[in-house]
Amino acid sequence: MNAPLSLAGRTALIAGGAGGIGAAITRRFQQAGATTIVVDRDDATPPEGARFVPCDLTDANAVTAMIAGIDPLHIVVHAAGVSRDAVLWKMTDPQWNDVMRVNLDSAFYLLRAVTPVLRRAGDGSIILVASINGERGKRGLSNYAASKAGLIGLGRTAARELGAFGIRVNMISPGYIRTPMTQHLPEAVFERAREETVLGRLGEPDDVACVALFLASDLSRHVAGQVIRVDGGQLIG
Repeated sequence: MNAPLSLAGRTALIAGGAGGIGAAITRRFQQAGATTIVVDRDDATPPEGARFVPCDLTDANAVTAMIAGIDPLHIVVHAAGVSRDAVLWKMTDPQWNDVMRVNLDSAFYLLRAVTPVLRRAGDGSIILVASINGERGKRGLSNYAASKAGLIGLGRTAARELGAFGIRVNMISPGYIRTPMTQHLPEAVFERAREETVLGRLGEPDDVACVALFLASDLSRHVAGQVIRVDGGQLIG
């Protein structure tokens, strides 16, 4: 592996690291030499070789307590996410609240908790996994789109606040990626998404993981506050 992509000697925490995209990011970081810590539900199965820390990421106190036991820390990824789809007039309060708590609130709790640790390290990279639907909106996904749009706003603000401490914050905005979270969707949904791309294919979790590796590495040392789309050109298609 080329030295600029090496994560040797660095510790990476991946929230939601047992999910499709999170697990792919964890494996890529491991291949680059990082020590990986996966934070997820207590019934989750993390990738082999990762330290597993069960935590309810929607519980602010639990997140603070969990981070208190981790030092040093150099890379933080928020890849936790759920969807509860319904059109606006049929969406229930629990559907709205569940998505906002997992997708957005937990990211705020995590960033607030890890900032002092990253500041002690003197640098660091924070990566938030957003979505192109947070940029464009999508029928039936008002809660999901709002949470991901909020994630982008949170990340850009964090980039401004933390850059002075050498901490870079960036967002990855995937299009439709084949993961356990999307596998329940009708094939027609995937076909429409495929037709929207300019590459003629849907993304895989590792497509996102490769960009995460770039953002975690020294190759992106002057990249901050950016939203990098990994969508095969879907949003411009």
